[in-house]
Amino acid sequence: MSYDKTAEDVVTNLSNNLHIDQIVDRALANPNRRRLMAAGAGAAALSFLGLTGCSNSDSTSTPASGAVAPGAAAPGVTKATALGFPAIPKSLADVVTVPAGYTASVLFRLGDPMNAATPAYLNDGTDTAASFASRAGDHHDGMQFFGMTASGAYDPNASDRGLLVMNHEAITPAFLHPNGATTVNGVRTVNEEVLKELNIHGVSVIEVVRSGNSWTYVRNSAFNRRITTNTDMIISGPAAGAAMITAYSTDGTRTRGTVNNCANGYTPWGTYLACEENYAGYFRRVAATDNANRTPKEITSLARNGITGNGREGWATAVATAAGDTTFSRWNTERRGTSTNGADDFRNVSNTYGWNVEIDPFNATSVPRKRTAMGRFAHEGAWPAKVEAGKPLVWYMGDDSRGEYIFKYVSDANWDPADATRGLAAGDKYLDAGKLYVARFNTDGTGDWLEIRFGVGAVTSANTTYAFANQADVALNSRLAADAMGATKMDRPEWGAVDPFNGSVYMTLTNNNSTLRTLANADAANPRFYNDPRTTGAAQRGNPNGHIIRWVEVASNPGAIQFAWDIFLFGARSTQDARTVNLSGLTAANDFSSPDGLWFGRNGILWIQTDDGAYTDVTNCMLLAAIPGALRDGATVTVANTDGTTTRNVTTYVGAQLGETKLRRFLVGPKECEITGMAESADGRALFVNIQHPGEDTRPDFTTRTFGSNWPDGGTSRPRSATIVITRVDGGVIGT
Repeated sequence: MSYDKTAEDVVTNLSNNLHIDQIVDRALANPNRRRLMAAGAGAAALSFLGLTGCSNSDSTSTPASGAVAPGAAAPGVTKATALGFPAIPKSLADVVTVPAGYTASVLFRLGDPMNAATPAYLNDGTDTAASFASRAGDHHDGMQFFGMTASGAYDPNASDRGLLVMNHEAITPAFLHPNGATTVNGVRTVNEEVLKELNIHGVSVIEVVRSGNSWTYVRNSAFNRRITTNTDMIISGPAAGAAMITAYSTDGTRTRGTVNNCANGYTPWGTYLACEENYAGYFRRVAATDNANRTPKEITSLARNGITGNGREGWATAVATAAGDTTFSRWNTERRGTSTNGADDFRNVSNTYGWNVEIDPFNATSVPRKRTAMGRFAHEGAWPAKVEAGKPLVWYMGDDSRGEYIFKYVSDANWDPADATRGLAAGDKYLDAGKLYVARFNTDGTGDWLEIRFGVGAVTSANTTYAFANQADVALNSRLAADAMGATKMDRPEWGAVDPFNGSVYMTLTNNNSTLRTLANADAANPRFYNDPRTTGAAQRGNPNGHIIRWVEVASNPGAIQFAWDIFLFGARSTQDARTVNLSGLTAANDFSSPDGLWFGRNGILWIQTDDGAYTDVTNCMLLAAIPGALRDGATVTVANTDGTTTRNVTTYVGAQLGETKLRRFLVGPKECEITGMAESADGRALFVNIQHPGEDTRPDFTTRTFGSNWPDGGTSRPRSATIVITRVDGGVIGT
């Protein structure tokens, strides 16, 4: 999530679809569902569901053979059964803390040069806009390590040399300019500042190497590359064409740049997926005036996708100094021209965002592709399922907003390991043609994947809310199509992760507020309504601490259209009541709030990162390690929720309590940061972690050089987002 916390509170899903809490409440009224919960853990419950083929094994054997993608268990790797480090305490210090026996080193910071010609970063706001075409961007986020051979070829099992690819989600403008962003009456008046911000967003590709137990990035590597909001991109898949036409691309096949890339994805052929999350807020569209120039259908689409407002950074208000320069005006997505198709303005430019962007890190001259078959929404990330030869490829995706959906993409083509070296050509094969599904949670404890396709169900031209024209229209308006199919509303689906051994899928539901999570609608899948008061006594009602949901596909087949699910873990203060809030039995060694990032190591350790505002009175954001059990390995719990006047009992099914032996705090970050983005070397001996926006919440004083954080440079320096690399002092595998 970006530093703009208000973005996560925007709700555009006004459909009448059931929220997951309503659905599961009905399930608990079903005597069959009650028998299911009483049937015991694991195979018995799954058998009752008719899902006897589901794999819940904690076996230490390796998964099915096939291409080994990053994040998948490799042949010979056994599943971790214990954590091998002491839990660290909570902290409010302005440092990165890791357990004894580990070292955390800063690898790549905001502004670090990516070639020999770019000077060192001054970090005083005077570094030029142009220089950021070859400097690290801001707000380091999702990332991936791609192992590389000595000859420069992709090798998913290489560990000593590789390409580290990372998103730069957003910016903290206060630290990028001498005295913060210059705005006069709502207008950006210093073009150099805006140009700098445009270059700071996007993606970085850097070469990294290990020497002994130390890592460095190669400043002058030919592989180093920045992808920014100005980078030319191809629009591929079903949505390319008419709806994408702009003054930049009059046939609707190109656009410029990518923005608000939060989590990420990757492919078995060694490419990177940069996922566009809260893109909508960057565009200027004043609905009060623009709606008069739009059709009712356009207005419905724009509203459902949140395309309204002045633009969060105000880029569209800057005035170009050269005739025909559309660097700033392209961020205005209002209808301003006279053409019928949008070829003379940028009314359609926001349509070219909200996609997964495929980047080939091994070819610095390649043109990124926006893969429209994977749908358009606030993409938090795209997490691949286990890869098997002869079967379709699958990615799981969350739409990061309260009340939105969980999606799945299944390729039409079956995986051929011969495609593992074909780069973007493989992407053309697998990512431009496939089926997009959205999740519905049923009352019997199972779930269905509903295909989003023109002509299926209510996704037709006869739909009275939105008359779909064709599959291109469906891809462009995936949210509206999911509404029409009756998908289940979820609480801010963020990062996902797939267990490399049994294929079970985990996804964070980061938190909810008392407006949407009321006492009246708390129930099984979102069973807690409570007050989590800060140490100052300030109330925090609703479900401010969040939880993690997990599911297993029928027969452990990622391409299946049914699944079973439970709640894996609840965030909470350890001091909260174990009967009403701390349902996972957290202790001081592992309590947390607002789970966000997730990552499975090849050895089966699940890493959990937090992006928190609810628990920051006690601790900075953190990273925890978990060894999860199996689906439905816990117990039935009845929660006595109360608002102080009324009590409402809610029965739910909780995953097994892991205890301190299988869930421990591993890292705590500096002040006011978010812990986000993870990757590991193939041998598991290096863990890359991003520290995003330290010091973001404190208003800076540029005269006294007083900032909310001075990490990582210390002294009175401005804070900088950065990538750290964690190693064991003895060179061993992380976490075990």
